[in-house]
Amino acid sequence: MRAPPLLLLLAACAPPPCAAAAPTPPGWEPALDAPWCPYKVLPEGPEAGGGRLCFRSPARGFRCQAPGCILHASARNSLRASVLRNHSVLLQWRLAPAEARRVRAFALNCSWRGTYTRFPCERVLLGASCRDYLVPDVHDGVRYRLCLQPLPLRAEAAAASEPADPGECVEFLAEPPRMREIVVAMTAVGGSICVMLVVICLLVAYITENLMHPVIGRPGLRRHR
Repeated sequence: MRAPPLLLLLAACAPPPCAAAAPTPPGWEPALDAPWCPYKVLPEGPEAGGGRLCFRSPARGFRCQAPGCILHASARNSLRASVLRNHSVLLQWRLAPAEARRVRAFALNCSWRGTYTRFPCERVLLGASCRDYLVPDVHDGVRYRLCLQPLPLRAEAAAASEPADPGECVEFLAEPPRMREIVVAMTAVGGSICVMLVVICLLVAYITENLMHPVIGRPGLRRHR
């Protein structure tokens, strides 16, 4: 059966179907049945324990978009740090499904480079369901190093003959984003001031040349008797 011409015209003028959004790579986000990420911020010192148990909601669907975010990745690209403009860093990681079943927790170590040595800044113990963590209040102009180590199940750790996975590390320099904006603003203001000064100098020169000195000896201005 032949379609009417009106239907063919409507079908030709109809907009194309929306393109499907790119799916999130598997392993970067926690499972749907894990709405919370439990974690502990541990006191400083390698032998210190304790820490208060906290919970945070995962950052689902997050995309690092310039210029408000700069993305840094580890060597194996399994750990990435999104440096945000509000002086915070969103750390994200992924695991293969088989590897994720053998992990009981994650150990996050943070350090920053000084003039002669490195200083620890934060140690966090995260649950096995966590796939991201927000590091707040990073300092401008400081090179940070964040290392994430998956901790295996105790039974597998005791039976394993090979050493545990040392984890992945990512380094980044927290650049001051406002400094670029300040330089641009100062350049614009300086250019405007220069233009105004040139106009003022030209105006002063004109006034000095034509208004402050009397007109003397011009031809054609003699009085006729």
